[in-house]
Amino acid sequence: MKKLFSSSAALLLAVGAGLVVPGSVGATEPYCGITWGSTGEQSVSSPLNETYLVDVRAGRHECFDRLVVDIEGFTGTYSVEYVDEVTGIGSGLPIPLRGDAELSILVESPAYDEDGDPTYDPDDQQELVDTTGYETFRQVAWAGSFEGQSKIGLGVRARLPFRTFFLTGPGETTRVVVDVAHRW
Repeated sequence: MKKLFSSSAALLLAVGAGLVVPGSVGATEPYCGITWGSTGEQSVSSPLNETYLVDVRAGRHECFDRLVVDIEGFTGTYSVEYVDEVTGIGSGLPIPLRGDAELSILVESPAYDEDGDPTYDPDDQQELVDTTGYETFRQVAWAGSFEGQSKIGLGVRARLPFRTFFLTGPGETTRVVVDVAHRW
């Protein structure tokens, strides 16, 4: 009886001290099963052929917002990271973005062909995509294309988890996908 009383008292003391929190198991489950982080991601490999950036678009999902960069050809290189300030590629000038965090998205594909003609020429470089109604995205802006690379600035609500990956096809196309979670 003394041992049962001592064990019960020790458990109550541990709960009171916050060492054991009843029902806390579910609190550590990730949001929507998302296990992404917020550190930079990159993929480095040589493109198999000439590639050209041809479009930038976005979509809303239940647990995240998605940015898609459409590439004609197969590309194998991207770099996506949170930065203090997105700057123009080639110019180094700041690209103003709405939101409390900024993602810099760099792809190894120019927005012009071998003759220098544009393959992607946005009407409004400050608003590539209308982000009205998006939970996480605040602004998608063009940061330029220079020396075979193109850069996009993504203003987001906060420094939230993200992931980046490729989708290939249909045909000889590549899509660089950046998903940013709605919350941690």
